[in-house]
Amino acid sequence: MRRLSDVLSTMNFEETEEQNMIRNMVRDFAEEILLPTTLARDQEQRPPLEEWKKFCETSLQGIAIEEKYGGSPVDDVTEAIIVEELARVDPSFSVMYCVHVGLCSKTISIHGNEDQKDKYLTRLAGNEIGAYSLSEAGSGTDAAAMVCKAKLNDDGTHYVLNGEKMWVTNGSSADIYVLFAKDVDHPEYGVKKHGGTTAFIVEKGFEGFSVGKKEDKLGIRSSDTCSLLLEDCLVPVENVLKVPGEGFPIAMNALDNSRIGIAAQALGISQGAYESALNYSHERQTFGKPISYHQSVGNILADMATQIEASRMMVYKAAWAKQRHYEDGGPRHTKEASMAKLFAGDTAMWVSERAVQVLGGYGYTTDFPVERFFRDAKITQIYEGTQEVQRIVINRAIVP
Repeated sequence: MRRLSDVLSTMNFEETEEQNMIRNMVRDFAEEILLPTTLARDQEQRPPLEEWKKFCETSLQGIAIEEKYGGSPVDDVTEAIIVEELARVDPSFSVMYCVHVGLCSKTISIHGNEDQKDKYLTRLAGNEIGAYSLSEAGSGTDAAAMVCKAKLNDDGTHYVLNGEKMWVTNGSSADIYVLFAKDVDHPEYGVKKHGGTTAFIVEKGFEGFSVGKKEDKLGIRSSDTCSLLLEDCLVPVENVLKVPGEGFPIAMNALDNSRIGIAAQALGISQGAYESALNYSHERQTFGKPISYHQSVGNILADMATQIEASRMMVYKAAWAKQRHYEDGGPRHTKEASMAKLFAGDTAMWVSERAVQVLGGYGYTTDFPVERFFRDAKITQIYEGTQEVQRIVINRAIVP
């Protein structure tokens, strides 16, 4: 039997010196650069483009990119910490970052060939913004039902894409998109539901590509969510990731990764809402004492702190499992990612709603950030697969 000391020696819940340094750097950036413009950008639905340029001075936009392509790679727990700290102040900026790093850069890093990496990762490691486009009007949760089509042109140099993509984060801000469409000439097209699904790298300047409607959303209003219009859009054949027809596994693998990012975003929302409620509860007095000393409020704060700590452990464990999968050949992290996203998303919604209640009437105004956290939290229960989908994924993974 292993001694307890031996077991504990393999588990370390302390952040490394580098992780702590990065956390503090991102927190400083969020509070000094993002916070002063957060409310105005939310009200104006204005993407944080100037803030992004300043953020790129940290080189953290390149954490999913190898150094030889200009990146500055970090471990996956550190990536979760970065997203958490951004979302603690500005969830809109955090999802902009999540998509750039976890869906666009990471997907090209994993599945791109050397020419694609050299051409696109170097730009994504600079200040160009990445996006990811899978969903359509009739294929959100059911991604295999997409109808966007791709057909090789007569001289075999380009694919011609037609259709409309929806719910694209960074839709109008991005320069480079990982986008999915079905190759109508693929032998599995029309035979299997996802048959022919192909992943393409698309640039904003490609002929036949345009940005469509910008969504008017409940929350994350400083994040631009748009449709993309493909009208005989010409994409060079060399911009196919892997080979035609292999796009669906790429998409599902990307979701495993991005769900951890959204879980980290939800964690940051919870932390930000909790801190606002905690600070207010120690300042606001009723019946001669701070409201934090009233049992009904104190119980809420205690439950908030406990739920957030549990979320943090699940998010970090999922990030650790992701790294083990890619670097050490460990099991795929699908279950851990879905569990973290499910729990952290529900926690964000609960904590932010309770934070509004703790602040009372003030919590319902824009004088305090909890109303924005409340609006922003809801999307963490929807995108990257709804909570219902996460339960389906988890249930499939826990069979005897």
